[in-house]
Amino acid sequence: MAIFSAQDLSLAFGDVALLDKAEFNIHANDRIGLIGRNGTGKSSLLKITADVIKPDDGDIKRQNGLTTAYVAQENQFTDGDTVFSAIADNIDNYKLLKKYYELAEHDTHNQELVHIQNTLDLLKIWELPNKINNIAEKIGLNSNTIVKNLSGGEKKRISIATALIQNPDVLLLDEPTNHLDMHGIAWLEETLQNFKGAIVLISHDRYFLDKVCNRVIELDRAKLTTFEGNFEYYQEKKAELLHNENVENAKFDKFLSQEEIWIRKGVEARRTRSVSRITRLKEMRETYSSRRSYQGNIKLEVSQGDKSGKIVAELSHVNKSFADRKIIDDLNVTLVRGDKIGIIGNNGIGKSTLVKILLGDLAPDSGKVKLGTNLHIAYFDQMREQLDPSKTLSHTISPGSDWIEINGRKKHVISYLNDFLFSPKRAESPVSSLSGGERNRLLLARIFAKPSNILVLDEPTNDLDIQTLELLEEKLIDYEGAVLLISHDRYFLDNIVDFIIAPTEKTGDWKMYIGGYEDWLRQSNYMQNIQNEVKKNAVANKINTSNNQNNEANSTKKSSYENRLSYNEKRELEQLPQKVKDLEIEQKHITQTLEALYETDVSGANAQAGRYAQIEEELMKLLDRWSVLEQKSNA
Repeated sequence: MAIFSAQDLSLAFGDVALLDKAEFNIHANDRIGLIGRNGTGKSSLLKITADVIKPDDGDIKRQNGLTTAYVAQENQFTDGDTVFSAIADNIDNYKLLKKYYELAEHDTHNQELVHIQNTLDLLKIWELPNKINNIAEKIGLNSNTIVKNLSGGEKKRISIATALIQNPDVLLLDEPTNHLDMHGIAWLEETLQNFKGAIVLISHDRYFLDKVCNRVIELDRAKLTTFEGNFEYYQEKKAELLHNENVENAKFDKFLSQEEIWIRKGVEARRTRSVSRITRLKEMRETYSSRRSYQGNIKLEVSQGDKSGKIVAELSHVNKSFADRKIIDDLNVTLVRGDKIGIIGNNGIGKSTLVKILLGDLAPDSGKVKLGTNLHIAYFDQMREQLDPSKTLSHTISPGSDWIEINGRKKHVISYLNDFLFSPKRAESPVSSLSGGERNRLLLARIFAKPSNILVLDEPTNDLDIQTLELLEEKLIDYEGAVLLISHDRYFLDNIVDFIIAPTEKTGDWKMYIGGYEDWLRQSNYMQNIQNEVKKNAVANKINTSNNQNNEANSTKKSSYENRLSYNEKRELEQLPQKVKDLEIEQKHITQTLEALYETDVSGANAQAGRYAQIEEELMKLLDRWSVLEQKSNA
């Protein structure tokens, strides 16, 4: 049975219909992921559910006594707020408790005071201050900390904690993972999995949707479509629906065309026209006119600059500290042209500092930084500080000119903005009029118009819809230059990067891992599992010895010893990633030069082709050896 039900919901802004006779139901144990393109009305639907705004039309039914807690996309706090007051002042019951203490200070015999005291007893609100302090501790914050000094991720945790402490029947979250680091996202996933009520959340984090949701509801062209499963299930079914829709539309259009030809026939045919057929044609024309086409994707094209040198940046024994805090400790990293590197870690760990040192914008305290030649950097800033709210969209893209040049081709700025789904009439609108997702699209348009061979992207996925994320992934994969990506979007990282740079448990220590997020997770957990296994074996051996089971213990120890790596094998395993990387770089260089060689030096080209095949064999041997050593180490 639904605890919230909405039928025939309609909502429009101006002439744009966001909801058109839509149906929306929430059941007690639902974990609903609400998805759709930016600007389709997802946040408005969430606000209608929270009773923050009213629809233009529709029938809404709520279960008696149903409580909701709504967390908006943007955090809203006053300058003087502490963590405690930021949570407490948004809880109605605490306001009642606060009023009780204010009245009690002046008149303990006040009738209103007695009434409030009875209410507080009934609702068991006296322990609320302790609960607020406890939940602040759970999210890793001190109750007395001033909120304005906190990071965006910490403020987001406060907003979510404020909703959770109210223990609502329905929890409504608008982009809850924005600004959260991976530790924060893991905390949120666990918290939501243990939450007793229903959840409706808007998110473009596909990994998060897969782990948290059991239903996906898509808002598309003012209609809601429900998919009973997680995001992976939605992707499969959505592809089928779009294919079927295209087939049905094609059949409809063909039939309509035939009927239009019939109605325009000569006088003799018009005499025998069927009234019912004419009526049907009118209805078909109305259906065709009212059909809302699926919104197209943005057209991303990255302006590629001249190639940089083979080595983009090389860091040797680099150290960096701020005051007494170690940020980087003896780091050795080489960034090569074409590398796609993801940089991950909790907020405040030093990711931006690392990038600045890699690009030569910040000097290390010690160590050597060698930068490559011919570097052209395009930088995406998560705070969008490059955007001037007072400037127009067209001026932001191409100040002082109506044209831009992308990969040698001139394009009018209006047409270029249209590629990023900004209509011509919005070209002269100020940046301040844009939503968060639109500002991200505009910033992408700005940096992609600039010729570059290094892309630095700091949290580019915030506020972007799933379709745009998928297209951005494709363009970054095809980008020939180097990419430095700071992101907490695990799905995005897995699809793009070849390497992960992440901090270890040691302060200031960073390590490079081959592969994406899942590979990093496996490798880093693998080391932890080895340590746990060693401790467990030590305890087991001690127990076995005390029970006089020496033979069995010695057998276990011998088996364990045989499976351990020797010193040389350990060294070999450590060196294998670099050997593989070097061969792949050489192979990529051969691919880039082979076509030109066949035109100028056929024998040289044949030799290079032979070397390419030889590298392929060497790579297969190295990868096989890698697998053997890892399995032996894991045993």
